[in-house]
Amino acid sequence: MPFVRNQWYVAAHSEEVGDELLARTICGEPIVFYRTSAGRPVALADRCVHRRFPLSASNRDGDRIVCGYHGFTYDPDGTCVAVPGQRRIPRTARVPAYPVVEQDTLVWVWIGDAGKADPARIPRAPWLGSPDYVTVRGMEPLAARYELLVDNLLDLSHETYLHAGYIGTPEVAETPITTEVDEDAGIVYVSRRMKDAECPPFYARSTGITGRIDRWQDIEYHPPCLYLLHSRIAPAGVEPGPDGDDSAACHAEIVYAITPETETTTHDFWMVSRDFALEDEEVSRFLAESNRTVILQDVAALNLLEQVIAGEPEGYQELSINIDTGGLAARRLLARMAEASS
Repeated sequence: MPFVRNQWYVAAHSEEVGDELLARTICGEPIVFYRTSAGRPVALADRCVHRRFPLSASNRDGDRIVCGYHGFTYDPDGTCVAVPGQRRIPRTARVPAYPVVEQDTLVWVWIGDAGKADPARIPRAPWLGSPDYVTVRGMEPLAARYELLVDNLLDLSHETYLHAGYIGTPEVAETPITTEVDEDAGIVYVSRRMKDAECPPFYARSTGITGRIDRWQDIEYHPPCLYLLHSRIAPAGVEPGPDGDDSAACHAEIVYAITPETETTTHDFWMVSRDFALEDEEVSRFLAESNRTVILQDVAALNLLEQVIAGEPEGYQELSINIDTGGLAARRLLARMAEASS
């Protein structure tokens, strides 16, 4: 499938973009990121116009980048302001600048026609920067196409088998799902509500809940980039109050930014926000380590799957079942978006 363009993609966690020049390829486009002295994130094409030298391998002079090969110097808007050996600057001496928005502790970049970039279209994940939550985060490189990660995250039944001992229990695979698609908004919703379920170690050790639980997994996928999993963990039989109060339960907001790097590699950004044990640094360490272990299990599986796909015969047909309804809906929306942007 071609890349979906004219879309916002997560390029980095906010903390990754600073004074240093950060190289990152998004949808096949090499980009250099940095922050101005005023704190504004900047994204420029990572190629000097002169001899293609990567600007990310160059140097800063205040808010400008000085090419490390021949000294072409660029302002944050991509305009070349100095060239070696002459005063006249060629009219075409500029590099493309990408629209950038920093929101909810993430740096988003627009891939496509800059004139169509509308920040209001960026989906929200407000708990990532909320004082009512504590967040752990990371990013793992994936040597597989981004569509495989979308499939993986929209079918959580794999938790039972791939992530046993961390987040998987028998109930995840055994419990049917409900799937809804908001065609106008372009959002896929997948829900799994488990009653009287085993509490996996990931939640038992972090929440302190003992015994069996009621476990909710409510997914929102905003294609192409943002995946939200609203996870509710409560002792078995504990329901939200009639007024909506749910303070007897624990809530984890699991966020993935699924950003294509190339046609067969992906930036797998992950975040876990929680509304419990906010002051407990040991819980933060445990969740960060455990979630990264889970991510690396996915990475190993999807990297292997990419190799299988690369070597399979033309026209191979896979089998889909009820648990695939969310993933199939996501594929359809992505194909529609890719066609519209081509």
